[in-house]
Amino acid sequence: MNKQSPIGVIDSGVGGLTVLKCMMEHMPQENLLYLGDTARTPYGSRSREEIQSFVDEMIAWLVAQGVKQVVVACNTVTMLGLENIKKNHDFDIVGMSKGENTLLSLTKNKKIGVIATEFTIKSEAHKKAILAVDPTAEVVGVPCPKFVPLIEGEQFDSQELKDAVNEYTSILKKAGVDIMIMSCTHFPFVRDLLGQYLGAGVALVNPADETCENARKNLQSKNLVNDGAQGSVTICCTADLERVKRLAAREIDIEKCTFKVVNLEDVK
Repeated sequence: MNKQSPIGVIDSGVGGLTVLKCMMEHMPQENLLYLGDTARTPYGSRSREEIQSFVDEMIAWLVAQGVKQVVVACNTVTMLGLENIKKNHDFDIVGMSKGENTLLSLTKNKKIGVIATEFTIKSEAHKKAILAVDPTAEVVGVPCPKFVPLIEGEQFDSQELKDAVNEYTSILKKAGVDIMIMSCTHFPFVRDLLGQYLGAGVALVNPADETCENARKNLQSKNLVNDGAQGSVTICCTADLERVKRLAAREIDIEKCTFKVVNLEDVK
């Protein structure tokens, strides 16, 4: 492990590309190695045991690539607990920020919306984090199981996606929230549609920025910040390479990236 070693970025599919985008912007000197388990997405409706087994396979693959840090660009996976992901590996794990301080600093009526996968909402991790800072806040969590399959399926112009957005945002509007956090990394793919249905009075928070900052600070504390001029970006997936390229192009400049399909059983 050294300063030039890559940072591993993992997700259940393509959602973590929204975090990779942030890292490319704010940590351009780092070598980034993205791994999306597109063959088995979505994770949000799976059991804890199944998700853990998939994550163990991804981490083992990244270990073989010599990563110096792993950023978990997936809220569902983060909910497993960072220690359950790290185990006895010698690199640090950075999970998705819950954004509690940002949310509480921006809300005016202390009514905060959280949209995420079923697994994440059931954990109540965001609610607990927010209420630990301000017990008077009201947190409205809405599981959105329809989003990830529609996003992974590139159904951005479909009536089905619009209906799902309307269904989920209606709950938040009825509750009177004035701020909402997108606690699934897939959801920024439909940020504009979410904003349209929520209206101008509801602010949208993407925790990717805070997550990237946490990753940068962690590297600084370990003296592992790459001092090179420009890092590389490699995007790996376990299936559907052309689809991953199309979805990546919605968020980042794919001309700056190398793409490949990997087999998690092929640990070299």
